[in-house]
Amino acid sequence: MTRWGVIGTGGIAAAFTADLRLLPDADVVAVGSRSQATADAFGDRFDVARRHPTYQALVEDRDVDVVYVSTPHPGHFPAAMMAIEAGKAVLCEKPFTLNAGEAEALAVAARRRGVFLMEAMWTRFLPHVVRIRQLLAAGALGAIRSVQADHGQWFPHDPEHRLLSPELGGGALLDLGIYPVSFASMVLGSPSNVVAVSAPAATGVDAQTSMLLDHEGGRHAALTTTLEARSPNRAAIVGTLARVEIDATWYAPTTFTMVSVDGTVLERYDAAHEGGGLRHQAAEVARCMDQGLLESPVMPLDESVSIMATLDEVRRRIGLVYPSERR
Repeated sequence: MTRWGVIGTGGIAAAFTADLRLLPDADVVAVGSRSQATADAFGDRFDVARRHPTYQALVEDRDVDVVYVSTPHPGHFPAAMMAIEAGKAVLCEKPFTLNAGEAEALAVAARRRGVFLMEAMWTRFLPHVVRIRQLLAAGALGAIRSVQADHGQWFPHDPEHRLLSPELGGGALLDLGIYPVSFASMVLGSPSNVVAVSAPAATGVDAQTSMLLDHEGGRHAALTTTLEARSPNRAAIVGTLARVEIDATWYAPTTFTMVSVDGTVLERYDAAHEGGGLRHQAAEVARCMDQGLLESPVMPLDESVSIMATLDEVRRRIGLVYPSERR
């Protein structure tokens, strides 16, 4: 049994805790919040016995094997570092940190301390994405030429909303754009050049950003993200022999079709799926820990750092700097 402690009590923490119940060998045994009241409310909701009023108390809980960090973006680095220094394994929500410097510091600390650390890019562990990686590894698509992906959601224009707050690392890019950027990284690796354009929200964060990533061998990734409208939320990987078209919502449990260059349907993936999909990353953490691995070969630390470097370059191109980075 893998015993989980959750830092943060927001929506993603609730979704993760609920989905974890589908794993027979995982249990959320503790929650840490910034107040006893919110820790107790979360504990009551999900029947979590150990409720801590501070993050420090959570990471020091001897009954916790793995800490799941689900704070707002600027809290990822300090909370994950706190858990690492306490000797706990860590699953840290995406984006891994606010920037590549913080991501590198976490990776160095985890390796020095000898504890497991992974970015919680849950999409990478979903069954349909696992199948797509199998197709890529087998060369079924031929030489990959491009990746296309979008992630757009509509949010009310409330300046108090987390996604519109510069202080909380808001904007479309880090919250939504991380998905297509990470997807392109999985398929194509790190880009050699980044082009980006953006439209700002009234608060100064990006409301919509489009990216063109140039990769070795003339391969491209065309990616878009917006918090002003719900986009098709589809993705495609295009190769010389075939392409994979992933249906909406591509980053969540869904279906896909592999189509040959002459239009023949080569495979239709449409497997039944239970739950929201967040449990698969937890299963990967447990698998790695059982095997004595300090990081996942599917979501390695160096790639998480590289993804943050790509996001840093996009932000440099569009002029997006967060208040904490100006200090």
